[in-house]
Amino acid sequence: MKNSQTSYIRRRLSLLLPLLALTLAAALLSLVLGAVNVPLGEVFAALFSGGDGSAGARIVLYARLPRVLGCILAGSALAVSGAITQSVLANPLAAPSTIGVNSGAGLAAALCCAVAPSMQALVPVAAFFGALLSALLVLFIAERTGASRLTLILAGVAVSNVLAAAVDAVVTFFPDALNGYSDFRIGSLANLSLERLTAPSLVTVLALAAALSLTNELDVLSLGRETARSLGLNAGRARILLLAVAAALAGAAVSFSGLLGFIGLIVPHMLRRFTGDESASLLPACALGGASLLLICDLGSRTLFAPYELPVGIVLSFAGGPFFIFLLLRQRKGRVV
Repeated sequence: MKNSQTSYIRRRLSLLLPLLALTLAAALLSLVLGAVNVPLGEVFAALFSGGDGSAGARIVLYARLPRVLGCILAGSALAVSGAITQSVLANPLAAPSTIGVNSGAGLAAALCCAVAPSMQALVPVAAFFGALLSALLVLFIAERTGASRLTLILAGVAVSNVLAAAVDAVVTFFPDALNGYSDFRIGSLANLSLERLTAPSLVTVLALAAALSLTNELDVLSLGRETARSLGLNAGRARILLLAVAAALAGAAVSFSGLLGFIGLIVPHMLRRFTGDESASLLPACALGGASLLLICDLGSRTLFAPYELPVGIVLSFAGGPFFIFLLLRQRKGRVV
């Protein structure tokens, strides 16, 4: 028993430690590289002693550090949200961006900014309720029409389009509701500040802790509703609770990063090949994998065409669109990635 437990811990660490190293390396490169490269020594001086007031220190502390922290928060939240959604709905094509969760969070965030522009701390809360309601709406439509995997995705696409049109309407009537609206629709981490990340980071940390505490319920629920009931789990209540956690994660990310897509789809699929379906291993791996993926994509968006910058959502769409088509083709053949 002791040897098997030691072997299990080693297997988990053999995946998590490289992912952690990749995340830290990507974060450090993001602090160093950009339109203006900052020497590594100056980066460390700025981080640990506040720097000497030089231009490089100001770039690190006020431009790149909030952006790096935003990448870590949003990437982790969206990837874990995607892993939970796929397991709860037993659908490998489900993700916050494909079933309308991101769009619901975006609409609620836009409404909050329009009605109470001075209360930015409420935006993550509003985004959570918008994400949860849109997820429940898609689930209701899918179950009433057959609950097939394709039906769920089609319902998500339809709801996403309606909610996106509602966001357009809000911005039309309240032009100042979302500054940098095009970046919000595409997904961007430009112009972040540490103050803007305070409330979303609190929501993300609490939701991640809740997700990790519910891994047993998630594993049982992924076996199917009837099996879960036979094992004594209240499947309906567990489903709603886990969808609420997924919605909180997606809503917190959308509130400051916009409608970033495909992280919640790509990362869980990639990492399930190494972790299997065990949630206790999958969720921490997804948190690190999502953070590192978004850091790398954001670094590319800032440096590939410097001094011009692409919104990171464009880079993710170039990667995620073909991946989604590949998954659809695999589903047609009756296989799951």
